[in-house]
Amino acid sequence: MSEISGAVEALLLMATEPVPAIELAEAVDVPVADVEECLAGLAAFYDSTGRGFELRQVGAGWRYYTRDEHAEVIGRWLLEGQRGTLSQAALETLAVVAYLQPISRGRVSAVRGVNVDGVIRTLATRDLIEEVGRDPETGARLFATTTYFLERMGLTSLDQLPPLAPHLPDAAALEAELIGLADAGLNDAGSAGTTDGASQ
Repeated sequence: MSEISGAVEALLLMATEPVPAIELAEAVDVPVADVEECLAGLAAFYDSTGRGFELRQVGAGWRYYTRDEHAEVIGRWLLEGQRGTLSQAALETLAVVAYLQPISRGRVSAVRGVNVDGVIRTLATRDLIEEVGRDPETGARLFATTTYFLERMGLTSLDQLPPLAPHLPDAAALEAELIGLADAGLNDAGSAGTTDGASQ
């Protein structure tokens, strides 16, 4: 079934979870039996040629996996290589968390002016931030930096974080904005408390 193997491979490469043969058959518009034959052929081909990955049937679906014999090198690469490099967006998000923690994802987004869901996941995966509770008013998850973050920064406590202004372009304005946001949050909380008291 070489005529559909390329399409099946492409679909599987895009998959984030095992894909049933019937779904693949619908996508390439061929009978399920043809896709099953193709999948078995691809799995055998990868095994016979010693690829670094394999095609496995897991439950009712199929998905690519790296081979067990490469687990050590992959683990080392993830832990050492990938953690050494962060994108500009990740660095900016990490800085906001570090200086305003504990802080919700929504508040980080408000400070940065962009959605930070993916960046927050990346930082958590790399053990630079972690969930530390929930906001008592909104129920939003709160994030803070980890001990690993301190280790990577060469710090023993958050008190050793440098002032923002000397190190970042236009940092004085950013620092003022962050302080303003913090003050606004406190004022809002105080106003809410006053209103509640008056209504009682």
